Amino acid sequence: MTIDELKKQQAPQPAQFGVLGWLRWGWRTLTAMKTALVLLFLFALASIPGSLVPQRGVEPDKVAKIYQNNPALAEWYDRLSLFDVFQSPWFAAIYLLLFTSLIGCIIPRTSTFVRELRRRPPAAPKNLGRLPYHSSLDGDLTVEEAAKRLRGLRFRVDTGPGWVSAEKGYLREVGNLLFHVSLLGILVAVGIGSLYGYRGNVLVVEGDGFANTVAAYDRYMPGSQVSAESLEPFSFQLTDFSASYQLQGQKRGQELDYSAYLKVNDSPGAPERAYELKVNEPLEIDGTQTYLIGHGYAPVVKVTDGKGQVAFDGPVPCLIESKPTLTSACVVKAPDAQPSQLGFVLGFLPTSVQTQDGTFVSAFPGAINPELQIVGAFSGDLGVRSGRPQSVYELAPPEIMKKLNPLVMGSKAPKPLAVGQSFDLPDGAGKIEFTAVKEWMTLQIAHDPGRVPALVSSAAAVLGIVLSLMIRRRRLWVRLDGTTVQIGGLTRTEGSGAGFSEEFAGIVKILSSGEKDVR
Repeated sequence: MTIDELKKQQAPQPAQFGVLGWLRWGWRTLTAMKTALVLLFLFALASIPGSLVPQRGVEPDKVAKIYQNNPALAEWYDRLSLFDVFQSPWFAAIYLLLFTSLIGCIIPRTSTFVRELRRRPPAAPKNLGRLPYHSSLDGDLTVEEAAKRLRGLRFRVDTGPGWVSAEKGYLREVGNLLFHVSLLGILVAVGIGSLYGYRGNVLVVEGDGFANTVAAYDRYMPGSQVSAESLEPFSFQLTDFSASYQLQGQKRGQELDYSAYLKVNDSPGAPERAYELKVNEPLEIDGTQTYLIGHGYAPVVKVTDGKGQVAFDGPVPCLIESKPTLTSACVVKAPDAQPSQLGFVLGFLPTSVQTQDGTFVSAFPGAINPELQIVGAFSGDLGVRSGRPQSVYELAPPEIMKKLNPLVMGSKAPKPLAVGQSFDLPDGAGKIEFTAVKEWMTLQIAHDPGRVPALVSSAAAVLGIVLSLMIRRRRLWVRLDGTTVQIGGLTRTEGSGAGFSEEFAGIVKILSSGEKDVR
């Protein structure tokens, strides 16, 4: 064998993990504390888009507005699940990894802590003068008396020939474990809410009602373990809606408050009761909460076709285009009109004023001078019977709009209609009349059985942080050599020396004089 071959044989070979080795490495990496912290940071970071981007389950009208104003951006948002952040696959992946990592952190730490509790305090070192905190005094203190006084200070005590060992501060680690267990409890509570809870959105116009059934929701998102029979059988009617605004100053038009006045039936046979629904003051019935999310206007429109028949008569919820003035856009579809279907694109101005260039705008969000603009009127097949779903805020898809016959557009549009006024369409195609103004409200109805466990877990997490920050681990030893008493101590928490210095001086005083601790 040559020297080169011998060197090659003696050279260290790279370690071969194998499948089992890689699995162990992956598990140790996942359950490391730094990994849990990174995942916790990612969990918080992933929640940010849910606050910045409108969510389908909370603000469906704003989602519809994004689709209307910027369809390309809305499509990308939808691909990335930014309209449903908390139901997205990537959010669920972070959630599950964090859940697994916390379990992997808690189990070994709990085992280590239990062993630490069962272990007796260590014996006293021979030379206590080398410890960071030490003192000596003369006296006839006995081992039994020293142990008794330290137990009075809530130390765990162990004794031996001529020495006493004491320690306390285990609640610090209890706080750490409580915090991690509480985080795990929050994740479990979120999971319970996702499985056994449900939420949905609905738009209700003044005078209309709502019954808590699946068919009544505009958007319904049940958990996997929820059935139609799981819904609480309550109902209510919106009798009135009122909103107040700032009338003067720089913040003129700013929304101050709004309320929905309901008549509620908690169950089919229950007596009717009145309830004022306000923002952040939900209606709660058997664990189901109804939140007031937003509001807008719904002008009442009557459409008469070319044969003199009423083809449409009712309120039309409008999509808000300008929040400061509540200028809104509405669409009216009359598929039953004869001899051809009629469609209208309308603009609603709560407080209509005419500008110097002759255009009309809304100067205030309150309905002081409500008027209805006819932006466009069309006849032809609107495609509502084609089987293809359409938005209530869109007259027709672009390919259908090209085939419609424009009756009124642009310069042919009349002045805005006041309440009670009407406009006759060209060529005897029909008539549109603005008859009244109503308001609508959007609601989020949610049943979350994990809400209370999440609250309890959050409170426990705060308590755990307080314990881990306020309590210090410290040890104390006493050696008795005839008439000389040596006392030494140290802290096991970094940065807690300043606080322990004062405590150590007090302990020395108690051991020397036998004073009781009054703290």
